[in-house]
Amino acid sequence: MQTRTLGTTDVEVSALCLGAMFFGSRNDEPTSYRVLDAYVDAGGSFIDTANIYAHWVNGCKGGESETLLSRWMGERDNRDKLFIASKVGFGYPGVERGLSARQIEEECEKSLKRMNVETIDLYYAHVDDRITPLEETMDAFNRLVQAGKVRFIGASNYLAWRLEQARWMSQVNGWAQFCCVQQHHTYLRLRPGASVAPQEMTNEDLLDYCKSRSLPLLAYSVLQSGAYTRPDRPFRDIFSSTDNQKRLEVLRAVAAEVGGTPNQVVLRWMLQSPPTIIPLIAASDEAQLQENIGALNIQLSDEQMQRLNAAGLN
Repeated sequence: MQTRTLGTTDVEVSALCLGAMFFGSRNDEPTSYRVLDAYVDAGGSFIDTANIYAHWVNGCKGGESETLLSRWMGERDNRDKLFIASKVGFGYPGVERGLSARQIEEECEKSLKRMNVETIDLYYAHVDDRITPLEETMDAFNRLVQAGKVRFIGASNYLAWRLEQARWMSQVNGWAQFCCVQQHHTYLRLRPGASVAPQEMTNEDLLDYCKSRSLPLLAYSVLQSGAYTRPDRPFRDIFSSTDNQKRLEVLRAVAAEVGGTPNQVVLRWMLQSPPTIIPLIAASDEAQLQENIGALNIQLSDEQMQRLNAAGLN
């Protein structure tokens, strides 16, 4: 598994991060274990979860993913070999949405207990909170870092100007700063006027900000639930445009040229694009995981990258 430096930290993380959203809920325990084992066997160590995963699945209430990871890590005795990320901010049964100091601290304690770990390697503000003062939020995250309960902090679903506010707030107070941003990002472009709310989609402003601040982008919803390769899973209307039709044509042509799948080319395109992008991959079985990891064996030429980037602009 290739690695990437996590922003201005000195930590190297896997170039492909494994998303654990549906482990322990939609994906049963045996399946989840097999995918986790296969990821680790391939050299991966960066695993992403959240306190809310996956409360919207029938019969679930949140915390299922973290709890399954606890059991798996305990049985494999491999916690010290992993880099675990979790999140706080979105609401789930019994917990309101927000980033107050109390909520950040209480939810961190719950996540630590569910995963049976002493420290969360990367703890995200899962969604921006425009009601709670930013100073209160950043101070709370800093206290977790100082207490050793969290190593690094990140932001998710933030706009660039809010990231800069947070950076300035942390800098002037000598607090821990966000070391990365996790955002909805894929090869297709959002149709003008469309939204992925309550999530935030990457835009040119955010990408430019990440470049200027050496802030890595952790990309989620990269493969759009299989829409690039599965006719039974069409893209949502928010991606319906002539621009994207042209992009899909070029994507499929490049995939044929390199002997890969469109999914693999999307992942490779991200890995070769600025700023530093670490895609989150999700898999419901080992075959899907191996396809995603196969993107690391593909190399796109400068000419192919130029075609992919320019598609749909004219």
